[in-house]
Amino acid sequence: EPLYEAYAVLDSARRKRGALDLDLPERQILISDEGKMTGVVKRARLDAHKLIEEFMILANVAAATALESKNAPCIYRIHDRPSTEKLDAAREFVEAFGLSIPKGQVMRPAQINSLLEKASQTEYSQLISTVILRTQSQAIYHKENIGHFGLALRKYAHFTSPIRRYADLLVHRSLIRAYGLGEGGLSDEETVTLDEKADHISQTERTSSDAERSAVDRFTAAWMSERIGAEFSGVINGVTRFGIFVTLNENGADGLIPMRSLPDDYYIHDEKQHALIGRRHKRIYRLGAPIQIKLKEADGLTGSSLFDVANDKGADIAGIKFKKTKTYGHKSKAETE
Repeated sequence: EPLYEAYAVLDSARRKRGALDLDLPERQILISDEGKMTGVVKRARLDAHKLIEEFMILANVAAATALESKNAPCIYRIHDRPSTEKLDAAREFVEAFGLSIPKGQVMRPAQINSLLEKASQTEYSQLISTVILRTQSQAIYHKENIGHFGLALRKYAHFTSPIRRYADLLVHRSLIRAYGLGEGGLSDEETVTLDEKADHISQTERTSSDAERSAVDRFTAAWMSERIGAEFSGVINGVTRFGIFVTLNENGADGLIPMRSLPDDYYIHDEKQHALIGRRHKRIYRLGAPIQIKLKEADGLTGSSLFDVANDKGADIAGIKFKKTKTYGHKSKAETE
């Protein structure tokens, strides 16, 4: 009970400082003893998980503070604020929904939270959240501290990561040296090369994330290959000149609907509005919109899937007026033929 009371204090402090509230669902792949995927479920996230996260964050802040107090080297976990260019593009988009992003101001996490909260009260919540989240920078490791935008913290270091990152070890060894805790501290030579180490582990982090996504894609595509022709509901998670990417609600599988597979029309690609718009029949396929698809192909070796549109109604969000922006036209296969 005292632990949960302490967690309540930390959670309140987190909300007060305006840390980004990104409670994104994770999916858990179920695998049989034979190594085959048997299904996928939404991973549970209980108050116990959130409690542990808050105490881990507290320990990470304490580690960075302890090293700074000794003027000792530290590998910080930094997260830069969104770029002006990305915010400007998002601003034009959300204005169509009656929302706004302040112009000419230094964006704070609390302002983004406020925008997401307002969006959550509308039927376009997922669409707006997707666009806003894509404005965020990627967190990296660095010797110089610029703070962590997403957590709204001035100093932050990975000290108690459950997956034992190499950055944790560097922080541990710097603490050993700074506080005279015994053998294993950083050497003089190693402190000089911390910049190189930070760049290296930032790159390997991206590599491991790509590998994880690839493994999940392969498991999922192999599982889906036994369901060719089945229909699924999903959400558009990407709009490009060559087609639309869809994430399925049931299992999180991603796939592409190529431009040539879209219903007969000449489609205009509106980059700023994240949409493909049919010039003749006015079908609209827009980022974040729900869509019904039919599974056409699934390859467990490459982890890729191809979908067809299950109906020709489009995936429109009615009642939204868009500004005219630079567009590109592309024909579907039927229109070409």
